[in-house]
Amino acid sequence: MSYEKVIEVSGLSKAFAVYERPYHRLMQQLIPNARKGWYREFHALRNIDFSVERGETVGIIGRNGSGKSTLLQIICGTLTPTSGKVDVRGRIAALLELGSGFNPEFTGRENVYLNGTVLGLTRAEIDRRFDDIASFADIGPFIEQPVKSYSSGMYVRLAFAVAINVQPDILVVDEALSVGDEAFQRKCFARIEHIRNAGATILFVSHAASNVIELCSRAILLDRGEQISVGPPRFVVSRYHKMLYASAERADNVREQIRAESLDAMAIDGSAAAIPQADAVRDDQFDASLIPQSTLRYTPMGAEIVDPLLNNLAGKRVNVLNPGQTYIYTYRVKMSCTAHRIRCGMLIKNISGLELAGAVTSTWEDALDSALPGEVLQVRFVFRCLLAPGTYFLNAGVQGIVNEAECYLDRHIDVAMFRVQLNAGRLATAWIDLDVEPDLQSLGVEQAG
Repeated sequence: MSYEKVIEVSGLSKAFAVYERPYHRLMQQLIPNARKGWYREFHALRNIDFSVERGETVGIIGRNGSGKSTLLQIICGTLTPTSGKVDVRGRIAALLELGSGFNPEFTGRENVYLNGTVLGLTRAEIDRRFDDIASFADIGPFIEQPVKSYSSGMYVRLAFAVAINVQPDILVVDEALSVGDEAFQRKCFARIEHIRNAGATILFVSHAASNVIELCSRAILLDRGEQISVGPPRFVVSRYHKMLYASAERADNVREQIRAESLDAMAIDGSAAAIPQADAVRDDQFDASLIPQSTLRYTPMGAEIVDPLLNNLAGKRVNVLNPGQTYIYTYRVKMSCTAHRIRCGMLIKNISGLELAGAVTSTWEDALDSALPGEVLQVRFVFRCLLAPGTYFLNAGVQGIVNEAECYLDRHIDVAMFRVQLNAGRLATAWIDLDVEPDLQSLGVEQAG
């Protein structure tokens, strides 16, 4: 990788004037110095400082309203900063508001030429790339129809196809990977990976932490317009989650702890590279702020699931786990009807809802024969944590036969959540650690026969 800086951001701040009444905007124009009360300032960004080297892929994460999109718009030149400086070297292609430059009366083909020109391509360059753009968008004969007749999915597919075929020096992506179906999203990721491997610099904003970890070599955490942490993606994402799930009364303290932690790490040698790749493995913990906000309960049909929680083998309640250790997922079921063939289950999902692992207490043939009203069942699932570092959600459910029909007696979706800590020595990739024993050895130099 070349160490040439292609993006330098120094002391960048952006403030917007917010007017309480429409006529205040007019009064500000007519009598700008009459009084300060015509507007108040909202600071979207405050004193942002970082640089990006050629070939880097840098992720920018933060909660809604943290200033991510404003930062990207300033870097792309569609907004001007209130103070500070941005220096960009190279052609930028920005996947911000996809299709915002399209003319609804023009056909898809005409908009390809229009949008391609806006992005800096000559007509000859667009001629050479048109077939690739049309193939990537995959909207068939609609390419010759006015875009006002397109569905929203077709619209953004075409816009993405144009922007992604510019062959930029710098690619800026703001949540654009959520367009289209899963197959198209994977195609988008593959193209971005291709652009990255070709040596382009990428700035990538996403709420999906797994995408940042997968694509990026470095990450920046913004909050309330301020730069809170910079470092390796897993390090920064773990701090983001810590801040995201902090309780309201602890939020400010957690925020300042993360800022101080990042500054202390950089002070070792004056650079963000000093931030460790991963936390040292700590004891199992219980974090009271890890409370799911997406819990859903089925209508109970004769049972109630109570106290779903995780324990370690010492019996301590935990929700911050260490990879490779053994834990117990447990809950109780209070019966309010007579049921037969009773089985209970668990399910683990990631943040995007992908079902990663699950189990039931028995096969249908070996299910608990019956339970009576007032009876309490104890459910335990002992498992080894073989998940990648990140945040996960648990389901709990109990099935049985009531009135000769099998049904969910009770079921809770996202009833609990837990976080798996980072492990610097982890060799496994993707979500599940298969406990593989890798081997690599030299066989010597092959002799010519």
